[in-house]
Amino acid sequence: MSADVTTWWWVRHAPVVDMVGLIYGSDDVACDTTDTESFRGLAAILPADAVWLTSHLSRTRRTAAAIRDAGLNYPVPIIEEHLGEQDFGHWQGQSWDAMRSSDPGLYDEFWQQPARNKPPGGESFQDLIERAGAVIERRTEEHAGGDIVAVAHGGTIRAAISHGLNLSPETGMSFSVSTLSITRLEHVKGGLLNGKGQSWRVSYINRSAKS
Repeated sequence: MSADVTTWWWVRHAPVVDMVGLIYGSDDVACDTTDTESFRGLAAILPADAVWLTSHLSRTRRTAAAIRDAGLNYPVPIIEEHLGEQDFGHWQGQSWDAMRSSDPGLYDEFWQQPARNKPPGGESFQDLIERAGAVIERRTEEHAGGDIVAVAHGGTIRAAISHGLNLSPETGMSFSVSTLSITRLEHVKGGLLNGKGQSWRVSYINRSAKS
């Protein structure tokens, strides 16, 4: 790996259980770590000699532990709370239908600009891009030229893509990020690669650990 390239390996946590049809956002909910094939795949792909980060939520920490159990011995992960999932405030734990029923006017107003509006008591996707982006910039500078594995959340990974590619929040929300998938982003020191492009480049997004 070139000293001018810092590689981020983003892993979305294992599937959440018992929350079908409900929005859980920044709530600390349980996840299912029984998919041994995917964890073995992750252990075979991810670099052991990287800096490892997780959010503060247990589903990311449990996912990282399952990767270790699958055979990859890595350093103790650093907990970065600002890599947590988007906070949906008072709407967390509810279904979309329940949100609409409780306050139709507020619900309709939110959906006029869902990437930029804040749920009641929560934060917008644009807010998530800003807080995750600050962590990304700081850790990229601290570990320039190395590998960083971040076990995080679907929203956080979309925020990382948005931050790196300077996308609008609306465009950033359009990416599909499956559980136990890998998204690999590379930061190129100096801002340009061979005189072309931007500071960040994409190796792949939403790669299955089984492929």
